[in-house]
Amino acid sequence: MLASISRRAILGIYAIIIIVPLTVVGFGSFKSTQELFAGPFSLPQSLSPANYAEVIGGQDLGTSFWNSVIVTAISVPLTLFLASLAGYAVSRLKGFVSWAIFGFLVLGMAIPAQANMVPLYVLFGRLGLLDNLAGLVLANVVSTLPIAVFILGGFMRTLPKELYEASSIDGSGPWKTYASIALPLSAPSIAAAAIFLFVIHWNELLYPLLFIQSPGNRTLPLALLSFQGEFQTDYPLLFAGVILASLPVVVAYVFLQRYFVAGITAGASKG
Repeated sequence: MLASISRRAILGIYAIIIIVPLTVVGFGSFKSTQELFAGPFSLPQSLSPANYAEVIGGQDLGTSFWNSVIVTAISVPLTLFLASLAGYAVSRLKGFVSWAIFGFLVLGMAIPAQANMVPLYVLFGRLGLLDNLAGLVLANVVSTLPIAVFILGGFMRTLPKELYEASSIDGSGPWKTYASIALPLSAPSIAAAAIFLFVIHWNELLYPLLFIQSPGNRTLPLALLSFQGEFQTDYPLLFAGVILASLPVVVAYVFLQRYFVAGITAGASKG
């Protein structure tokens, strides 16, 4: 009984921590700056979409939105493809070699992105990848590949080896086995990894801030920084932009929620 009450109390506190900022942002997106500071938790005097109209029409977020769409739409499938190949290779190898390669591939999770900023900037400058979307795609793929390999490789290692052996007996080569056995059975983990990668790539700010200089190549998180000035920040416009930027993530999670849950629990159920 006491454990149940404690659990509910913790969940209630956690819900308050989440709901309060969301309330301020949601209500604040319909307020003026003066109204926001006068009553951050109060209801807006009107539900005028003026801030949203200015964000969409006056702040040139349309270009930044499509830049984020392009970068994310290329980065996520490319990362999943490379990670699935690596996971499949690790699952087919045996013994110490398999664990050594898997450990080496996921070692990048232990290296913070900030530690790579200077060498990446110098390397991308020499390769001509600064201030263009191709550089962002490459940086996103390289930085998130370890976690994708960790998810997909860990799941593929739990698949029965007999399936691979049966496919080989039927005359299937490695590529056919990968396409007809490994990928279909790994669909839950691929969906879970896709959601993780989508959120990370869509909200990525470090690499756009490091590599992008031209306003026309800004992604959405970088464009939202333009609402923050040296002496004053237009919080209502910033809140409206944050809500618009968060909508694709919310929509993706709503539609892929059941795959996400299945991907998280599938590995445990196979143990």
